[in-house]
Amino acid sequence: MHVKPSSRIGKVSEYYFSKKLKEIDQMRANGTKVINLGIGNPDLKPSAAMIEGVCETSRKSGVHGYQSYIGSPVLRQAFADFYHRYYGVTLNPSNEILPLTGSKEGIMHISMAFLDEGDEVLVPNPGYPTYTSATKLAGGVPVEYNLTEENGFHPNFEEIEQRDLSKVKLMWVNYPHMPTGAKATRKLFEQLVAFGRKHQILICHDNPYSFILNKEPLSLMAVEGAKEVALELNSLSKSHNMAGWRVGMLAGSAEHLSAVLTFKSNMDSGMALPIQMAAAAALSADQNWFDSINAEYAKRLVLAEEIARKIGCKLPKEHSGMFLWIKIPDSVESAEAMADKILYQKGIFITPGSIFGSNGSRFLRISLCADEATLKEAADILSTFKLEE
Repeated sequence: MHVKPSSRIGKVSEYYFSKKLKEIDQMRANGTKVINLGIGNPDLKPSAAMIEGVCETSRKSGVHGYQSYIGSPVLRQAFADFYHRYYGVTLNPSNEILPLTGSKEGIMHISMAFLDEGDEVLVPNPGYPTYTSATKLAGGVPVEYNLTEENGFHPNFEEIEQRDLSKVKLMWVNYPHMPTGAKATRKLFEQLVAFGRKHQILICHDNPYSFILNKEPLSLMAVEGAKEVALELNSLSKSHNMAGWRVGMLAGSAEHLSAVLTFKSNMDSGMALPIQMAAAAALSADQNWFDSINAEYAKRLVLAEEIARKIGCKLPKEHSGMFLWIKIPDSVESAEAMADKILYQKGIFITPGSIFGSNGSRFLRISLCADEATLKEAADILSTFKLEE
């Protein structure tokens, strides 16, 4: 029997990495060694306090049942303390913080909570593909705005305001930016809040990379009046090496979070209490924790830059986050063609920037989520890479 999928599913395609990993698995099954430098999957360990937190709570009785939709008070307070300590932001843990099963879940929840059929959403090009797919699945219409190298991969507000914004309800932003590594500035965040207020657009800031190779972590919520016009997603996936644990959060006004909770509470239950307690313990880490992570990423960045030079690519002027965004030579047809050539010639997978939008078609993205030995091996292999072959 064939049951036709919904028209909703037809609006999106299988995630690029899902398809590419299948191809890589088949190459490996056929005996080809492949080094994966494409995926942003943190390989470093979480903190000892986090591991102890999950073990200690798991041994207790009465902690394995369903949990509150709004998360444990302990976890919400831990997020509030974290925001105050590192961003200088005061959040009410009772109604301005909503724990999530990873921040990717939050992108979909926000879209479903605020979008009606035909509502428009400003999404960055290049940018995280989930902003576009979540918009489509919720019945919205993604409207791309350009992020260019010439403008430091920041929004050009004058250019955006030349279009009709009357149907735009949400705007997705993400700084430090994935995939380009562009950093946020206080001025940029002030401009975003002012833009949202002027046009009655809810600014949705996705902020999972602010502690990776970035000496000045910033939160959009630190701007005066931000809670009135913005939401901010955050996550322990990158900053605390807890990607598989699926712990994130949403910060904003009680009114906005209430709308998200209405949708979320119909879709899932609260995350397991041992995981919440582990996350709370992880959030208590001091600056030494971030320094140790960044010391490792800094060493990996040097090797990634060596890889970039060996394949003839141009390095960015500045960098933050766990990826290196590099510009391909003018002689190359496209980033996707170059990425495939590297994969099929040398067995090394590097992500083509084109999957993040047309403005990424002249770039490649190297992940720093591989140890030094692996990156060194990749650099050695690519010493003999030839574009013309």
